[in-house]
Amino acid sequence: MPHVIVDACTKDFACLEVCPTGCILPTADDPKIAEVTQLYINPGECLDCGACVTACPSDAIFPADGLPEDKKDFADKNAAFFNK
Repeated sequence: MPHVIVDACTKDFACLEVCPTGCILPTADDPKIAEVTQLYINPGECLDCGACVTACPSDAIFPADGLPEDKKDFADKNAAFFNK
């Protein structure tokens, strides 16, 4: 998994606008958006370009190998969102 979104996410959607693969979900028009507290990166589709990292206004996106210790569980949470 190249990048991971953590709980600081404000669902701003700036990351979605710059993502070349559309691997960040849910989108603003997805019914699931009301059910989630953050956005998620599909680990199988992320190209590791880093565009989302610089676009995120809440500094909620990290390289998977650079996750703060207290946020490491978000790698599993991001992957689980896509395995439902």
